Amino acid sequence: MDELDPFDPNIEQKLDQMDLQYEQETGKPAFIEDIVTTWGAPCRQMTCPIYIRVNKAVQKAYLYQNGRQIDTWLVSTGIAGRGTPNFEGRPNGRIYDRYTSTKYPEGDYKGLGNMPYAVFYNGGFAIHGTTTGNIKRLGTRASHGCVRVHPDNGYTFNRLVRQYGISNVWISIYE
Repeated sequence: MDELDPFDPNIEQKLDQMDLQYEQETGKPAFIEDIVTTWGAPCRQMTCPIYIRVNKAVQKAYLYQNGRQIDTWLVSTGIAGRGTPNFEGRPNGRIYDRYTSTKYPEGDYKGLGNMPYAVFYNGGFAIHGTTTGNIKRLGTRASHGCVRVHPDNGYTFNRLVRQYGISNVWISIYE
């Protein structure tokens, strides 16, 4: 499969193909079942059990759990011409532990491809881990539109989304 291009007008068809391939290769579903644990009004931003704020201006992400900041991470957002769009909302449910781009192979992280622990939030845009060779680029604009994080942080976020469900997670991406 060619490189995932979140700007591609046919992204949904390509994602459907990726889902099928992922499910065939791993035996796991490409989408997580949602777990609704909040009561009353739906959560938004800091009222969600899991909230991540990505500040593109400083290339950092701030992770909150139950209203308390638990971590700050360096990120890489989109380069000029492939900028990461602003976003407010929940993950879309598509979540992979491994994915490999064939167009930009740039290595493999422990057998999980070059986009490990991807949590998709808008079409082909995802928050995902990066490869060992790109860890040094975190803190600078270096991606093709996604939000790259250290693979350990990608794992943490991926597992929190799986644990809490998409209804209890909010993502804010802004300049």
